[in-house]
Amino acid sequence: MLKLSCHGINRVHFFTQCGFTDRPTSIFPSRKRNTAVGFHSPATRASPVLAVVSDRNGAVLNRVEPGSGILADRFRLGSLTEDGLSYKEKFIVRSYEVGINKTATVETIANLLQEVGCNHAQSVGYSTDGFATTPTMRKLHLIWVTARMHIEIYKYPAWSDVVEIETWCQGEGRVGTRRDFILKDFATDQVIGRATSKWVMMNQDTRRLQKVSDDVREEYLVFCPREPRLAIPEKNSNSLKKIPKLEDPAQYSKVGLVPRRADLDMNQHVNNVTYIGWVLESIPQEIIDSHELQSITLDYRRECQQNDIVDSLTSVEQIDGVEVIPELKGRNGSTIAKEDKQFLHLLRLSSEGLEINRARTEWRKKAPR
Repeated sequence: MLKLSCHGINRVHFFTQCGFTDRPTSIFPSRKRNTAVGFHSPATRASPVLAVVSDRNGAVLNRVEPGSGILADRFRLGSLTEDGLSYKEKFIVRSYEVGINKTATVETIANLLQEVGCNHAQSVGYSTDGFATTPTMRKLHLIWVTARMHIEIYKYPAWSDVVEIETWCQGEGRVGTRRDFILKDFATDQVIGRATSKWVMMNQDTRRLQKVSDDVREEYLVFCPREPRLAIPEKNSNSLKKIPKLEDPAQYSKVGLVPRRADLDMNQHVNNVTYIGWVLESIPQEIIDSHELQSITLDYRRECQQNDIVDSLTSVEQIDGVEVIPELKGRNGSTIAKEDKQFLHLLRLSSEGLEINRARTEWRKKAPR
């Protein structure tokens, strides 16, 4: 007989395999009881209130209720925080989500960020058929698209680790919106990563960018923190640092990359996580063997369609006053700096040379095993 006092991961498997008809509320031991978010038995699930969003004076601004009551909501290990202005969810790192280092890949982490962002939107009643589209956006055929993504990873989770991700969004004027993330090792409560992203609106029919209207802003700002909250202190961060255009010829390249059908998202363009994999394809093998990715920043400049062919270009980003290693040479004879762990990247269309994406990566030396 399976004991309920077992490890938290085993308890997740237990509840899932036994097919409980209601969502468990205490699979993981809670450090702080969330009194604003409740899950109800089938008898009382007709119209449960999931969260109450209020202002500083306690006036109710919005009562968040479930939409379709989908089955996944009863098994998802996530909920709004007590104030209703952010969302937390726990994820178990699966065996197929780890790479050669036996830890989660950066693509896995980026996928989890995307998942928790979408689940946050669903938890406050936004559409399940798009990436956090509000009622006005759906009426006008508008969608959110990623303009910039910055991810910092301090420690990579391993297979079977439990990661807790908190996310929230906030307005960015008329240009778009911003979504931030904090990643923690749930077992130790240690912050293992942070991320920030900027999103802009696009007309789904014309594929043109559009300013955020007052109607749309009113629909999502009610769920945003009253004061700016930044996951990454930006003063000393690369999260806002401009990414210069990579000059030809690049030191390293991987040409002829072709999107797979599986790379397309529900908005019919290549998913933003796919670009991360393409960027890393042209990193020199010597760096992959000796270093691990510390941060990645991506500027998304153009949509990529299924029939496009993509080139991935990479060069060292030169930093003044660093020593170089003559043994590690680029294809054009240039050298890679001993302590230089920053690279510039460019994804472009093979046929026309048009920019799809600019990126910067920072790498740290792997810890000895």
